[in-house]
Amino acid sequence: MLRISNIKLRADFDPSKEKQLLELKIKKILKIKQDKMITFSISKKSIDAREKNNVLLVYSVDVKVENETLYAGIKDVSFFEPIEYVIKKTPKRITRPIVVGSGPAGLFCALILAEQGLNPIVVEQGMDVDRRKMAVEKFWKYGVLDPNSNVQFGEGGAGTFSDGKLTTGIKNTRIPKVLKEFVEAGAPKEISYLSKPHIGTDILITVVRNIRKKIERLGGEVRFETKMKELNIENGEIRGVVLENQGNAEAIETDAVVLAIGHSARDTFYMLKDSGVDMIPKAFAVGVRIEHFQKDIDLQQYGNFAKSPILGASDYKLNAHLPNGRGVFTFCMCPGGHVVAAASEENAVVSNGMSYSTRSGENANSALLVSVTPNDFNGDVLAAVEFQRKLERKAFELGGGNYFAPVQLVGDFLSDTGSKQLGDIIPTYSPGVTPTDLRECLDDFIIDSLKDGLRVLDKKLAGFMKHDAVLTAVESRSSSPVTIKRNQLSYESNIKGLYPCGEGAGYAGGITSSAVDGIKCAEALMGIYE
Repeated sequence: MLRISNIKLRADFDPSKEKQLLELKIKKILKIKQDKMITFSISKKSIDAREKNNVLLVYSVDVKVENETLYAGIKDVSFFEPIEYVIKKTPKRITRPIVVGSGPAGLFCALILAEQGLNPIVVEQGMDVDRRKMAVEKFWKYGVLDPNSNVQFGEGGAGTFSDGKLTTGIKNTRIPKVLKEFVEAGAPKEISYLSKPHIGTDILITVVRNIRKKIERLGGEVRFETKMKELNIENGEIRGVVLENQGNAEAIETDAVVLAIGHSARDTFYMLKDSGVDMIPKAFAVGVRIEHFQKDIDLQQYGNFAKSPILGASDYKLNAHLPNGRGVFTFCMCPGGHVVAAASEENAVVSNGMSYSTRSGENANSALLVSVTPNDFNGDVLAAVEFQRKLERKAFELGGGNYFAPVQLVGDFLSDTGSKQLGDIIPTYSPGVTPTDLRECLDDFIIDSLKDGLRVLDKKLAGFMKHDAVLTAVESRSSSPVTIKRNQLSYESNIKGLYPCGEGAGYAGGITSSAVDGIKCAEALMGIYE
């Protein structure tokens, strides 16, 4: 198979003619007669918006032709053979593995184990995704929180109620396996080739449900509303777990437990610490959500092409390194999205962002975060958890004590003036917002860094510190504040048979990298080290 890279189309063509235009380009590059049939598929598609008056779509395509060697030496043409993910070693186990958590890491770990006939048991403290959706919507509408099943906990993990971004900074041969499973479970095929793929929370609900059903068809078991309360450890080895469902405890013997617990599993972090599991604090970030009009972001990013139906809603990714040594950066930008209530504990306000698959909302939002390091805390390894809790409870009180979020206009924030009313940009956070002064719930170092960061980022994206852009507090769950230590080869913690996994354990950041880490932990559990 041939792979042709760097094929460019100006982003003003008729979308229905994309395949036809690409075929003409391919035949011209390969000097194939126009009337000859060829077979090709898109392997990568990205946007080049460096020139606002000439925005381009840039493609790589895989082409099947006879006598491939005839095309050797042509610019941007190479030979390519797809590599399929295959496990060649099939281990035998006496006990069934327990996978704790059903986010991307837990689901893909369980899927691999189930494909190999190991019949894993997945334990999830939250609800299945359909009942979870109802619980989340009840919270957003009425402010009634279920601490066990919410935006952080439940089938699919925190990523279910997000933009569903699949972009990742890692390069790994397991990524095609992840994307393939997503497509087979109902995600659009284009995620396999877009440079910035996303699924959207509406489609993710179907996708995670179908992956779970596949695990069950293959012999796995998924237990919802079931929490791991204890680890049974003897002589430094896992012997079993104690589970709790509706107040009833059950002990299960096993010699393998995968901890895919997510970044908000605070009770479990404390239990692990008390059980002697090695953990260390890690760098993370806290801050706010910032909202702009999506049309203003599109205009800055795409210029005259801002309304192109081919390009869709634009995104951004910004960062600043400040003189105080901290970083300020945007994270999880949600084009045409919504700021959502993401608390998992009572009397706390947490903000996050999500988009539906169409990204058709009026506002753009992103986390605007300040870096925090272990040096900011003294003493306990879980001091960062208490720092997060402090911010979340202050935000709850400042918002009015009813899960309304405190908000402030950027212009007022920069001038140290409390906001009394909103501007043209209407916040999307539900159940509601309270205009106020965010200095009352954020530490001084966060306030000062956000101010300096806004001024720097505005030079990179004009209008970023627009006066009536809205800041919503508090964004405190961008990543895990701890790392559960594990062996680099066996992936086990200091407890034999205990496998820390994914974002909550400190080894991933996002849906794709978490899913890949889940696969790697499944391989390690089976004794496959690569």
